[in-house]
This record gives sequence, structure tokens and C-alpha cells, in this order.
Amino acid sequence: MNGPQIQISFAPELHLFLAPGRRAGRTDVVTDGASTLGHVVESLGVPLTEAGDLYVDGRTVSVAHVPAAGERVEVRAVARPQSVPGAPLRFLLDVHLGTLARRLRLLGVDTAYFSEDVGDPALATYSARDRRVLLSRDRGLLRRRELWAGAYVYSDQPDEQLRDVLGRFAPALSPWTRCTACNGDLEPATKDFVAGLLQGGTERTYDVFAQCTACERPYWRGAHHARLAALVQTTLTEFPPPP
Repeated sequence: MNGPQIQISFAPELHLFLAPGRRAGRTDVVTDGASTLGHVVESLGVPLTEAGDLYVDGRTVSVAHVPAAGERVEVRAVARPQSVPGAPLRFLLDVHLGTLARRLRLLGVDTAYFSEDVGDPALATYSARDRRVLLSRDRGLLRRRELWAGAYVYSDQPDEQLRDVLGRFAPALSPWTRCTACNGDLEPATKDFVAGLLQGGTERTYDVFAQCTACERPYWRGAHHARLAALVQTTLTEFPPPP
């Protein structure tokens, strides 16, 4: 770039996206005089999905603002909880977030997920078509223009990932209502109805079942139920439903 020089600073939450030299307060940036502020922010490493309000000389501007010489720019982090207007809150996760996908489904959050890598263009298209918030740790994927909405997952630890997503978007939680395998709705089922899908030991031991309306997978309170129930209870305690 060879044009107007501006000064820009970023919220501490965004420093992980920046080169080390840009993390300490306001730094100088030479622009080309034509690119938008959104382009400048992304060129410095911050996906626009993570940029909140933008201030120029103390006033808020949009990402379409074209910076002029001498302007002082402040880039804030996304406000939490973040509202996603225009569609029911639904998520789409990339191939690297399988554990997070299963936990969100366990909590009743509408979560699409591909267990195989379908490629960035397909994920972005799916996000736009179904109006789903794409969750990813891939910064390049989050910069794709066709995305409907997206968010960076800041941790590589499933417990922290779940806490991050629930704290950021505050989705309504309805545990035990979605299939953790395919995201379909669960409905109560009689033992007779699912008997053909059960192994002998399960059929003899359990009497209460649910079944996915999409993939027909049966569910019961088996050996892992106590661990899952503890996860659900801990989550509901930390993120209680609104009064």
C-alpha cells in the first residue's frame, strides 16, 4: 500500500490475530486510499467475524468506510452475547470440531456438522443457503465473502470451546432433544418399537427409550449417561435459561 497513513488499535481479545508488533497500542498503517476499513482490518489478520464496533476519531463507522489520512481507528471485539438477526440461531461446524458439535446437539442446539472435509467453498455455501453461523478455527475460511455469518473458536479444548460458543451466542438450551449423531429431533419410543435396533443385553436391561426421527437411531440411559448428565447439569448451572 502507498497512500494515506492512519493509526489503528485493536481490542486485547483480537491480539492473537495480529503480528506481534501491532499488539501494543496504536500503530501506523499506510493504506492505498481506496480500500475499505474492513479490508484493512482483514489485511492485518483479523477476520471481520471477530471485529465488533469500528471507531474513527471517536465516531462509529461501517466496514465500508474508506480511511483518510490521519484518522485514528479503534477496532473493538464483538459484543457478547452477540445477536444474529434475520434467522433462527443455528450453527455449522467444520470437520475439526466434532466433539463440540456433539456437545451442542446434546444440549439441544441445532448444529450441522460434516465428519469429512467437504472443502471451504461447500461450507461457506451451506452457511449462506441455510443461514447458519459457521464455527471454525480456520481464519481463512471465516474470510470467505459468501458466508452468512461466522465465528472463530478460540480454544482447542472442547470444554472451553463449548463455554466460548454458549457465552458468545447464548443459544436456547433444550438437552436430550437432538440426535448427537445426525442433529435430528428425538421423540419418545417404546421398547417394542425399537426392539429390532437393540442388542439383547440392552433390550433386557432398559425400558425407557427415545429415537431420532431422522436417522432412527435409538437412545437409552446406558453406561455413558451419568457422564453426559453431569456435563448437561454443569452447563445449565453456568448458563441458566432466562427467567
